[in-house]
This record gives sequence, C-alpha cells and structure tokens, in this order.
Amino acid sequence: MIPFSVLDLSPIPAGATAADAFRHSLDLAQHAERWGFLRYWLAEHHNMTGIASAATSVVIGHIAGGTKTIRVGSGGVMLPNHAPLVIAEQFGTLASLYPGRIDLGLGRAPGTDQTTARALRRDLQGSADTFPDDVVELQRYFAEPVEGQRVRAVPGAGLNVPIWLLGSSLFSAQLAAALGLPFAFASHFAPDYLLTALQVYRAQFRPSKSLERPYAMVGVNVFAADSTDDAELLFTSLQQQFVNLRRGTPGQLPPPARNLAWSEAERAGVEHSLACSVIGDQAQVEAGLASLIEQTQADELIVTAQIFDHAARLRSFEITANAHRALAAAR
Repeated sequence: MIPFSVLDLSPIPAGATAADAFRHSLDLAQHAERWGFLRYWLAEHHNMTGIASAATSVVIGHIAGGTKTIRVGSGGVMLPNHAPLVIAEQFGTLASLYPGRIDLGLGRAPGTDQTTARALRRDLQGSADTFPDDVVELQRYFAEPVEGQRVRAVPGAGLNVPIWLLGSSLFSAQLAAALGLPFAFASHFAPDYLLTALQVYRAQFRPSKSLERPYAMVGVNVFAADSTDDAELLFTSLQQQFVNLRRGTPGQLPPPARNLAWSEAERAGVEHSLACSVIGDQAQVEAGLASLIEQTQADELIVTAQIFDHAARLRSFEITANAHRALAAAR
C-alpha cells in the first residue's frame, strides 16, 4: 500500500490566534506520527489571516523538534520569494538538527497576491521565469562543494536535502521530469491538469542521482467523521474559505454552517476547485481514496483538511489512518 502523508496549512480558526494554530499543528503532527503517516508538510502563504505557516522553515523546526520519526518538510516553500542560498542555509540547518527527516518541496507561485509578493521580493521581474535556474542553484548548494566554489551553504553543503517540485500545471511536471526529481501535484485545490501532468512527468522523466524512477505524490482533501452528515458539515468551512478568497475577503477559517450564502456561480467554482476531495465516514473514505489511487497510480497521497474544530480535525485524520490500514490489509 502506498504511504499517506499530511499537508498542514496551520489554519487559524475564527476567534483563534497563530499561537493556537501552532499548538494544534504540533499536536496533529504527534498524532500523525503515531498513526503511521510518512511525512508532515507545511505550506508557505503570506498576508492571509487564516493561515499561520508564513515562516515555513521556522514552523518546520517547531514540528520536527516536537516529533521523533515522521519526516517534516515544506509543501512548499515558494522559491521566487527567496534567494536560493537563504533556503539552502535554512534547510541545511534543519537537516543538521534533524538528520534524515527533512524534505524541501518547492513551488513556483508567490503564495500570495501581487502586492504582498512585491513586499516580499521587492522586484518581481523575472522571478518566476528564473525558477528552473534557482532550483539548479539550490541543488548545487546541497551537493558536495567543488574546488574553486566561492559561495557555499553553511550548513547545507554536502547534506543532499531531498528536493521535490510542486505544481498545479504542466510546467513543474516537465521540470521535475527533466531534473529527475519527485513531483507533487496540488490537486487538492487545482485538479484540472492532474492526470495530464502525471502522464507528462512519467513519460519525460530522466533518472538522476537523487531518483532512479518517477515518484508522484497527489494532494487530496479528506473530511472524515463518524457519519456522512458530520463530514459534510465539516467540509463547509473549506467551502466558505474558498468563497471568501474568491470574493477578495479572505479571513480566518469559518465555523461550519448548514446553509451557505453563495451564488450558483460561486458554488460551481468552488465545487470545481475542490473536486479532488473525499468526504464521509470510514467506508466512504476508503472507497474514495482507493478510487483516487487507482485513477492516478500515485506513489503517495498527501492529505489535507481545513477543519474548524481541532478535535474534529484529529478525528478526521485518525479515520483516514484507519482507512489506510484497511486498504493495506485488503491488498
């Protein structure tokens, strides 16, 4: 059975604080470790009052320091916001503190709006266009230093921190294939090119020192509860969050609501974006995840769940872990 992992945006529910979000993220990571999840990744977003993981490498250190065996990493760091050397030093530091447990997933988007992106990088001209060169530069910093190399990542050099490419289009699929890197597709919010990107990645893959054959991870929203009705109610928090984002009024994660105030166009748009979602009790989750694995032939699933109540969020991931064990036993 393929491994399951966790993607955490460290959500800040309405009325809560970033400190609450970090405490909950650590608690979830500790549970995920016990439940057998392989990785725990955090995502970089900026100027979003409902997401606490902006300083992604700092939160990764917090999670890694509070766990023992689970791999911890970024899903992802938005490389256009940063100089590659800075990321090499940050993740070299993490890999030195927590050897064998750190992953570096890289994204090409800014993880925010253009105004905030300018505040992060100041000059956006060409920053996304240089992404392939920045990835290669980052790889060099993690490799063994060569004679005459004037700039080194200290720590970082020689640590070969695993690099993943993340994407929601064909660009990163093609780049990951060309560089021989593992690839993660953001189907949990942008499912349109999922199957095409996986096909392109596998067809064009070139073996590298870090990876002999293609390795594809697929993102999926899972909202699990002891009843279908409860699971569907939990899902409404994410639906509201997407509607608010599309209206230009992002905020903290809303509580679940029985009746959502949205137009038919908004409803259709949200349902399209969140099509890669599995919602229900354990039996429904097992069936939904088995279908996704069969459809995509994924090497790994990474599960995310923006759930308002922390106890309900824990229960959702516990049910997902139970579904994983049941699927493994059935094979």
